[in-house]
Amino acid sequence: MSTIFGKIIAGEMPAEIVFEDDKVIAIKDINPQAPVHLLIMPKEEFKDIQSVPEEKLSILSHIVKTAQKLAKEHGVEKGYRLLTNNGEPAGQTVFHLHFHLLGGRDLGALG
Repeated sequence: MSTIFGKIIAGEMPAEIVFEDDKVIAIKDINPQAPVHLLIMPKEEFKDIQSVPEEKLSILSHIVKTAQKLAKEHGVEKGYRLLTNNGEPAGQTVFHLHFHLLGGRDLGALG
């Protein structure tokens, strides 16, 4: 795996792992934008959400299930944001599909 997330998944780079199973890993963001800022990513490498083939879309429901579990564990289940950036024009900087789970403060409306 060629990205920083691939190296974390492979155990080649350190990260603060908050959840891991056979399909996904979740880590604390090193530059948090909210009191709770976790990154949830599939262990299988997909460049972005557009790159997930139809036969592998079940990974997205597994990510949502993981986000629900983590939101509850971190006390933000009543209000959090789960988002992904798709492609450079959307602000994606690491090209390994990942979702940001943000919560713990008023996130306001997106403008």
